[in-house]
Amino acid sequence: MIKKYPLLALSAIVFPFLFCSAQTAGSIDTLLTPEIGGIKQAIEIKTDDARKPVLLFLSGGPGSSMMNNAGAFTNLLKSRFTLVQWDQRDAGKTLKLNPSPTQPSVKQMENDTYQVIRFLQQELHQEKIYLLGSSWGNVLGFSIVQQHPEVLHAYFAVNPVVSQLASETALLSTLKDYFKENKEASSELAAVNIPFSNDMDLFYLRKWLFYKEGNKKAASEEFKKFFLQWSKTWSPVWNEVMHIDLPQTLKQVDCPVYFFVGKNDIQTSTPITQAYYQLLKAPKKDLFLFENSGHQIHKDEPEKFQQTILSIVK
Repeated sequence: MIKKYPLLALSAIVFPFLFCSAQTAGSIDTLLTPEIGGIKQAIEIKTDDARKPVLLFLSGGPGSSMMNNAGAFTNLLKSRFTLVQWDQRDAGKTLKLNPSPTQPSVKQMENDTYQVIRFLQQELHQEKIYLLGSSWGNVLGFSIVQQHPEVLHAYFAVNPVVSQLASETALLSTLKDYFKENKEASSELAAVNIPFSNDMDLFYLRKWLFYKEGNKKAASEEFKKFFLQWSKTWSPVWNEVMHIDLPQTLKQVDCPVYFFVGKNDIQTSTPITQAYYQLLKAPKKDLFLFENSGHQIHKDEPEKFQQTILSIVK
């Protein structure tokens, strides 16, 4: 899915001169803002020893950031890794620095991801990294697995986007059944078209998904305004995501892949991920089921989440 651009080779040469190189040993706690994909993008690096292997997190969303709350799900990981959080274009600290001058697209953000990895290789003097994608972040992560496995020690796929059209279809069916006695929910869910024909289709799905999961504010006008503002930037991207079908396009990979799935996740269907895991051929692979998690494993079971990663890399 990723195309190699001449800019990438140039950026690998230019980056060391634009930014002071990190020490090869010693602690780092810094926020860097290199130029990635034509704009400044925020990359946070934290470690007590820069020789430790890099673990780069790819946030969900799209449009979300894991940076501010990272301490809650990385306090154990810091013993083993140089931890890197990156705010993608039009998200978090990167959005505050500069909005994307163009409408974001999957291909553009896949290219951003590879440039971020190249920057980290140069900055931290490491040939390979560990990569972790959360939800939407797996769209970007699996593109690296497919196109650039040589830069990865291993990939952690956390509640991954695998076949989102099938996931959204299954989600709609689940919500219709769950809310069959709720007239408002039944009416709005009955209006949903899959594939989505407009932003309200995805809004109704997320409204009642979040409501089912206990977020009663999802039924408020405030949430609707927030969602429709988000959709101005991100619904075109999510419509691209709806065409991703990894069981058809990525049946074999050349780096270790480890799947983390929440037993109660209905946003990215756990059965769909389990079936893909069985299909996928990889040098090493494993699947870990988190019994007490939904779609946010790193929040629902942060200690088990970290201990599982540590057990894999020890």
